[in-house]
Amino acid sequence: MTGELSRLRPPAGATKKAKHKGRGIASGNGKTAGRGMKGQKARKSGGVRPGFEGGQMPMQRRLPKRGFTNLFKKQFAEVSVGMLNRFEDGATIDEAVLREAHLVHGHSPDGVKLIGNDELTKKLTVKVNRITSGAKGVIEGAGGTVELIPDRPKWKRGEKSKG
Repeated sequence: MTGELSRLRPPAGATKKAKHKGRGIASGNGKTAGRGMKGQKARKSGGVRPGFEGGQMPMQRRLPKRGFTNLFKKQFAEVSVGMLNRFEDGATIDEAVLREAHLVHGHSPDGVKLIGNDELTKKLTVKVNRITSGAKGVIEGAGGTVELIPDRPKWKRGEKSKG
């Protein structure tokens, strides 16, 4: 086994020598260095920006635009009620517990939403930001309780002091 690492070579055809351009006629890439004769693309800083179609109305401007992205929409991590069966009877479930159990991933700035009409066999206390009526019925039907975490209060302008 000794010496094998020193004998490693890439397979045939895996590596190529770099083309040396503009080094005389004999190199095969002399004079114009593979850029052809004259023109915009033959120049030093030649070429056009991506999407440019020679002055013709470009594709991204010809196609219609539809809809918009709401920058203020709420983003919740959604968890199905059926997934809560993995916890012990009488446990208290919140976002930290769900993250530890790998049921909530990534960034969910507005919290957790509980969804679904699956079966629940455990009596759990659930603390979430949002819940569907079906999920609430399933949890309370199994003898558990639901606590809603209130949203973060919106920023309000302070009242001016009169004086």
